[in-house]
Amino acid sequence: MLVENENYHQTREALGWKALQEADEKTYQDLGFKCGLEVHQQLGTDKKLFCRCPAGIYHDFNDFDAEIVRHMRPTLSELGEYDGTALMEFKTRKKIIYRIKNDTACTYEIDDTPPFPINRQALEHAMVIALQLKMNIVGELHITRKQYLDGSIPTGFQRTTILGIEGSIPLSNKDIGIIQFSVEEDSCREVSDYRHTRVYYGDRLGMPLCEVVTYPQMLTPWEAAEAGYHIRYLTRSSGVVRRGIGAARQDVNVSITGGTRVEIKGVSHISWIPKLTHIEAFRQKALLRIKDLLRDSISHPERWKQVVVELGFEEWKQIPLFRRLDSEGWKLMAVKLPHFGGILSHFTQPNQCFADEISQRLKVIACLEHPNMFHSEELYQNLSLQTWKDLKTKLSASAKDAIILLWAAHEDIKTALETIEERCRMAFLGVPNETRKALDNGTTIFERVLPGADRMYPDTDSAPIPIHEDMIEAARKKLPLALSDRLKQLRDWKVPTDCYAYLLRYNLPPVIEAMSIQLDFSALALCKLFAHTIKSMQADKPLPFDYERVADLIRYLKKKSITFELLPSMLKVLFAHPNMVFSSILNQIGYKSCTMEDLTAQVPLLHGMFHKIKKRDRDTEIAEINWIMGRLKKPALGNVPLAELRTQIQSFLNMENHDA
Repeated sequence: MLVENENYHQTREALGWKALQEADEKTYQDLGFKCGLEVHQQLGTDKKLFCRCPAGIYHDFNDFDAEIVRHMRPTLSELGEYDGTALMEFKTRKKIIYRIKNDTACTYEIDDTPPFPINRQALEHAMVIALQLKMNIVGELHITRKQYLDGSIPTGFQRTTILGIEGSIPLSNKDIGIIQFSVEEDSCREVSDYRHTRVYYGDRLGMPLCEVVTYPQMLTPWEAAEAGYHIRYLTRSSGVVRRGIGAARQDVNVSITGGTRVEIKGVSHISWIPKLTHIEAFRQKALLRIKDLLRDSISHPERWKQVVVELGFEEWKQIPLFRRLDSEGWKLMAVKLPHFGGILSHFTQPNQCFADEISQRLKVIACLEHPNMFHSEELYQNLSLQTWKDLKTKLSASAKDAIILLWAAHEDIKTALETIEERCRMAFLGVPNETRKALDNGTTIFERVLPGADRMYPDTDSAPIPIHEDMIEAARKKLPLALSDRLKQLRDWKVPTDCYAYLLRYNLPPVIEAMSIQLDFSALALCKLFAHTIKSMQADKPLPFDYERVADLIRYLKKKSITFELLPSMLKVLFAHPNMVFSSILNQIGYKSCTMEDLTAQVPLLHGMFHKIKKRDRDTEIAEINWIMGRLKKPALGNVPLAELRTQIQSFLNMENHDA
């Protein structure tokens, strides 16, 4: 749906919208911007958290041994209330399918077996990270159940336990408080979600996670990103966590003055955080502006209601979409939204308006795939102006009203109409509590209602676990060098700052420190080798060999008296053939041993050749040196330092020019 109409641009400017690069600290002070993080990181254990299935083994979508089908339904709490998220999920009438592989799941995952005692290896790993975060370790672990009602966990709840409270991390300008540090089990992998069917894979289910929850003390998007990077690098430095796609995920909580906490789920890249939080802050400002506009025009919001008229498809047969829907027995409804004129096209996010807020909920709650509605304020109308005039007449709509044209299967109509009215009523209140899904362009879409505060309750299947002092002291002995000290170490090595992210992401400083001592090799050169050369070859794929293989290659070159300038060429072959012996790699790249004398003996001949073929005199000496180096580089690599060879060539040319 295209929304770049006049009202969209006017409301965008009226909100004082700024792009991220235009905003400064005052921008966020004026908004009352606050942000907190929930950082999830898989722990590198052999087994899952509450059963003895292997952790870290993944399968393809069609590789499964069984399918389990479930339907979620809400139940009353002990206070006689329903959870809002549970009610929303129940409305979707989703059929949840779990694809199970025998070697990665057992009866515990589907709640047919009580939990095993918590994985002690996971606790030991988590303890190290908790101490790095300066957490106060609890005296006793209490396993609780946290409701997960979207179907991502077959039981409908996640087992979790708080290991530490009240820690902190340093940022460049202040410290950020950590509310709590928890150990919990991971959820299923979602692989498909279409209409009323959602499919999950069970291989990730139950894997141990640690969760770091910060206070909402980040007051700019850049502080939020800095905190995310710090926590990510700190957990990586522990050496006890998993890496790879899906091993680390962030949920970002954002609010502004007058708004409310909105949780952005599934932020897979910390680099997305500044743009996501910036746009969410202005989305909330837009929703608050919409609230003011509606309250100015409607004196009694509690009396507001939509007007619905059922239409037949007969007069719409010229539209292919409607011909198909008619043949499938769907219904077509026209909905009048009194006093919502100009609201549906009101700017909320880049390329999104308030109508998208409604459409996204229709997708999630009524399970109506896009496109699921037309509205009267689109820029490029799917219907003619005369058609909209006729609809306004049929609905007795004035210029102050807006109209939505909705289509749905008979069994989805009631939910769809309730969803439209509910979202419009929320507009009178401002910003609804909700969870939103992060998109890579910095915008978000509705995912579900934000769970209530009472979603956690004790797990009666698990006894309390005392935390003894000797367990804490054992973890304290495994603490790595503090992240601040690692950063100082990189500065002392004079490592370029563009290397930091890669080195910290893969926790390479301790590897490089040990390798530098063992090989008597420059730590700076090793940092550049990994963060420049190996990074460019690796891209986003895992290394096809371990770090010791790189150390062995350096040892081999030193033993053969081969210069390290040959390393990139050899590593390129090693990436393609990780088990190839080093002598064979030398043969494949065409390496032949030669001396400086062998190379400089060719310079006079090349000097003569250059002056026969040169066509321009500008920068002749530099051009000649580069030309000769280009012809000698391949035989020189590994045999002599290229800088020394260049010096020798320049000396020869200086003598030739002097004699001339």
